[in-house]
Amino acid sequence: MATDDLARVQKYVGTMATLPVTVSKVLEVCNNPKTSPIDLDRVIQLDPVLMGRVLKLINSAYYGLGTQVTSLVRAIIMLGINTVKNLALSTAIIDRFAGRKGFNAISMDGFWRHSLCVGVTAKLIATRRGVDPKVREEYFAGGLLHDIGKIPINDAIPEEYVRVMSLADRERIPFEQAERNLLGFDHSAIGRIVADSWKLSGAIPDAVVYHHDLANYEGTNTDFLLTVAVANYFAGINSIGFAGDLYPAKLPPDVFQRLGIQRSLLDELEAPVNAEIEKAKIFLQKAK
Repeated sequence: MATDDLARVQKYVGTMATLPVTVSKVLEVCNNPKTSPIDLDRVIQLDPVLMGRVLKLINSAYYGLGTQVTSLVRAIIMLGINTVKNLALSTAIIDRFAGRKGFNAISMDGFWRHSLCVGVTAKLIATRRGVDPKVREEYFAGGLLHDIGKIPINDAIPEEYVRVMSLADRERIPFEQAERNLLGFDHSAIGRIVADSWKLSGAIPDAVVYHHDLANYEGTNTDFLLTVAVANYFAGINSIGFAGDLYPAKLPPDVFQRLGIQRSLLDELEAPVNAEIEKAKIFLQKAK
């Protein structure tokens, strides 16, 4: 029964590991507009593993700074508080899930490649649109985490999720529609529960909850949400990675106009997206 399925997934979310205390503190500190790089440095230094991960990522090809950065404060100044915040959040969540087995319906490798694709595509679109560099990393994080609600469903009710995938394939319908038809809920609804349990705020939870429901969004992060939705559509129609959706729903016709971009931009992105995915794979390397 659908009610039983939802209860099992909700129970599973309740057992999921919470975010590390340090990361929760990072989010709290960064929500204060008066926070300085030194304030953020003090929090991250409380967790040597997190600090090492942040510095490793900052010095990776993904950021391409061209110089070795050994000082966390300097890294925060160079990249900005918002970038380092989202970097810490993304790596903490991925460390919870990357490398795990048991994806019975959706393979782990396909899921994370899809997620990386949506993240780097959202960031590239934001760059093309002239979005402030200080907030572009939030677009990457929103794209990377948009499907996080699929993980507890896949882990808690794997056999049912296999049937969802079969239904979507057989009837050639969007995956989220098959979820609702068979389970009575979809991964966006579960994503809301996960985001609430982790006390996530800002634009990222909006992408998690509304990337398939643009028409009902009434928040203040419309450009962010539309960008992630376009990036998700791009990943689907180009079959980059696989998160269950062989027949993605078409985007509303006014999305590109609202973002001030041409649909032809998507045709230009495939090569740079694949190059950025390769660089961004470092996010999936678990902390030692």
